Amino acid sequence: MSFALSAGVSGLQAHQKMLDIAGNNLANVNTTAFKAKRVTFSELLSQTIKKASQPTGSIGGTNPLQMGSGVKISGIAPIMTQGNIVNTSNPLDLALEGEGYFVLSDGEKDVYTRAGSFSVDANSGLVDPATGYKVQRIGSVGESDGFQTSGDKDISIPYDVSMPANATTAVEVSGNLSSDSSFETSQTQKLSSNITYTTSGGTIASGTTELDALDQFTTGTLSSAEIKVEGFEHDGAPLADGTPLSVTDTTTMDDVISHLNTVLGATNATASLSNGQIKITDVDSGYSLSDVKLTFTNSGTGVLEMPAYFEMPTVGGDEVKNINITVYDTQGGKHVLSGAFVRTDTANTWDMVMTSITGDISGIAIDKRRIEGITFDAGDGSYAGISGADSAEYEIAFTYNPSVPQTIELNLGTISELDGLTQFSGNSTAVAREQDGYAAGRLSTVSVSNEGVVIGSFSNGIKKDIATIQVALFQNTTGLESIGGGCYIPTTNSGEAMATQAMTGGAGTIHGAALEQSNTDVAQEFVRMIQAQNGFQANARTIRVANDVLRELTNLIR
Repeated sequence: MSFALSAGVSGLQAHQKMLDIAGNNLANVNTTAFKAKRVTFSELLSQTIKKASQPTGSIGGTNPLQMGSGVKISGIAPIMTQGNIVNTSNPLDLALEGEGYFVLSDGEKDVYTRAGSFSVDANSGLVDPATGYKVQRIGSVGESDGFQTSGDKDISIPYDVSMPANATTAVEVSGNLSSDSSFETSQTQKLSSNITYTTSGGTIASGTTELDALDQFTTGTLSSAEIKVEGFEHDGAPLADGTPLSVTDTTTMDDVISHLNTVLGATNATASLSNGQIKITDVDSGYSLSDVKLTFTNSGTGVLEMPAYFEMPTVGGDEVKNINITVYDTQGGKHVLSGAFVRTDTANTWDMVMTSITGDISGIAIDKRRIEGITFDAGDGSYAGISGADSAEYEIAFTYNPSVPQTIELNLGTISELDGLTQFSGNSTAVAREQDGYAAGRLSTVSVSNEGVVIGSFSNGIKKDIATIQVALFQNTTGLESIGGGCYIPTTNSGEAMATQAMTGGAGTIHGAALEQSNTDVAQEFVRMIQAQNGFQANARTIRVANDVLRELTNLIR
């Protein structure tokens, strides 16, 4: 009877554990990323009453006689199936679809979790707010931009960090330039702003037709002062201004216009005054390389501020396609750069001229304003490169730093390919598609890609990769030891953590703004509770029957 009693007791204990586990699974039915557990039973060591015997010549063999002593819990293992993934409104809620685990640091060691309900703390760290453990990263993403600190694997979400402005260095241009359209125009140029006279006493705009007498300002003096005309003629030859205009206190704008016409006389262009601005018009229509710049020199103290350049409201050419794009200076200032593609007199060849640029401009290098010799293959219309030694770039000097001009390169496509500019018949459709500059900005929102890259969206419209979330893989995930709070630590049977990132080496995919639900199957747990109850009742009945038999035995002596 002792065997029956002990077996019954072991059965009660085992099924009580089974009921406890089912109850815990149901208690965590809404716990983020909870993995339900299941219990397995095995028989306790059996008592051998008689050992087995082998067959002999006269009789056969006999089997062993054994009697069991009960049941034990042989294993309690987590069910590591994927829980359902549900979307949330928090971009830092993360769910792993696959075998990986998020890596957290408690300050001394790494722990691992599937529960990706993260947030940013007061120190800009990405953490598990329930425990304060810090989310770990992998690789060097974000270090070059200063978002992350080299050697520190904690992830920082730098809401308090400003992104410095980035000056435009390249503009991407693509589209078609017509090989057959023709519309001849006469080129016109006008000063980008009025001529002004500056002394310590003030600034006077030349809205009238004469420059104000300089001697009315005691601090402004003239000494060998002169205005000189620079630039190129209609055919591209340098302008010759052999005798610059001497500037005195009686010099008028009419004198400037007259001097311009003298210099331009041989170029078949005329100068006139309109609303205080000088306007130059080519007499002949068609392709023109005309470009003019005025410079003022003075050994005295008076300063005549000349406009930075002549704008080109109308560009001379057989076919002209205008483009516009916003570019940025080194301080993040926005400027609208306007340009025009001009078909030249040479077959399959175009120029690109900067017609104007908004903002405070100190000057434009007159030999860096026009990109000459943009050629195309006569056979298939593909881009064929820049002829000669010319380069596809502009130079612009801004007033805040006039001594250091900013260079902007135009990317026109790959030679012999159709990935940029082309020249086919039909309409001209060329446009400036994008540029690499931007204004200063601050981090406004973040999101996480399927690869686990934290992407920051800044107030200036720029997106930057901030960090890459580390994911860990284990040889045996059921061997991990739970330490509460949805966290695990490795054991000798789980194997060491293998650091990687999502979508690499079986680590699975990260879903942003989503959480993994518990994988507890309520219906199955109810069935397990019924099984535990039945097993408990059966073992209790075994103890009761064994007790009744013992009682009958004791009654024999009455």
